[in-house]
Amino acid sequence: MQEEVKPVSQHEDYPLTEIPLEARRGFWSNSIVLLGFTFFTATMFGGGSLGTGLKFWPDLVVTIITGNLLLGLYVAVLSLIAYRSGLNTVLMCRFSFGDWGSKWSDLLLGLTQIGWYAWGTATIATVFVTLLGLPHWLTIPLMVVFGMAFCWTAWVGYRGLEILSLFAVPVMTALILWSMTRATRDVGGLEHLLSIVPSRPITIATAITIVFGTFVSGGTQSPNWSRFSNSTFTAAGASLLAFFVGNGLMISAGAYGALVYQEADIVQVLKIQGVMGLGVVMLLLNIWTTQDNTIYNFSVAGCNLCRTPRRRVFTIGGAAVGTILAIVGMGNWLVPYLVFLGTIVPPLGGVIMADYWIRRRGQYQRIADTRFPRLNIPGVVAYILASILAFVSGKTGWGVPPINGIIIAVVVYVVACKVAEALSRRE
Repeated sequence: MQEEVKPVSQHEDYPLTEIPLEARRGFWSNSIVLLGFTFFTATMFGGGSLGTGLKFWPDLVVTIITGNLLLGLYVAVLSLIAYRSGLNTVLMCRFSFGDWGSKWSDLLLGLTQIGWYAWGTATIATVFVTLLGLPHWLTIPLMVVFGMAFCWTAWVGYRGLEILSLFAVPVMTALILWSMTRATRDVGGLEHLLSIVPSRPITIATAITIVFGTFVSGGTQSPNWSRFSNSTFTAAGASLLAFFVGNGLMISAGAYGALVYQEADIVQVLKIQGVMGLGVVMLLLNIWTTQDNTIYNFSVAGCNLCRTPRRRVFTIGGAAVGTILAIVGMGNWLVPYLVFLGTIVPPLGGVIMADYWIRRRGQYQRIADTRFPRLNIPGVVAYILASILAFVSGKTGWGVPPINGIIIAVVVYVVACKVAEALSRRE
């Protein structure tokens, strides 16, 4: 029986088991995959609101550094758990929430990712038609083509993500840096950049919320790739490089474009700068490197939900569902819902960190040797309470909602575990 399961698991990137040592990868391999994930068009739109809301120096620069450093540290802690345990995010949730409780995380994370896949598929088809002046009727056929094409590298698995990112990340980095240099020249140099007055001012707290919140939902699922790390340095270093530097570069590009051209989208900025061909290349690479990671996340969550190692089946099925959602127009109104999910996803990470580092003292049992309860009550209580308070804090303008959710989840989980232990001793 073991001989039949092992090849399937290896072929499918081990969705229900620990990653074995022979499948681990080094720093640059892990970094390039995570960078491909963080290079995302939607992140630049978040940066655009910063560019029109803050003075370039010191407000904008300090906000970008602070927000992305917090995001990078959060992801690095989760990635260390993934390296030490060899588990992806949804398998960690079995320890944190129980066998049945983890199915909620599967649904939450899976729906988040399929929603972003629909948005990305709709976006690239629409922009292609607009940029290239194609007939409008081609929009839906292009959605089908892109929707199914993007999942190919995810179907291959980690290696497919790595190969695409090895080419795409350097090209995108070069284009962004060239564009920002050109923008500095177009605005009249650094002196004129510093003199620009924000047209729609926002507070620093709101700005940090935008920076941290743009990719914290995706960062919570970074263990799906960090589990391939071969060392502590690889896990933590690659996470910081991708989510502090890489995500910071995308936020900066959006802010820069909004400051100089009143346009946050790097593709439109490149068009303004007279290099539309490069803009099309940037759009394709930018969307693809995130889309394949997104549908990979969906497939991993689907495997845990249905307790099957057939990850590739969920990859193709998820891409088909995401494409259908794009065709019916859900991408037009789905983003606010996904931003809401970005508020209630981070508490999952808070519970996972508290469960692993505090309750279990940095050690999981092997999945095969563990009998999980149906529900881990402290984890469920901590998650629900942290999500509610994070949402309320967003409505009241208190603090940074995603960070609030993480901190509250950690504190409540620790307290709930103490209460459960005390009740158990009394019984």
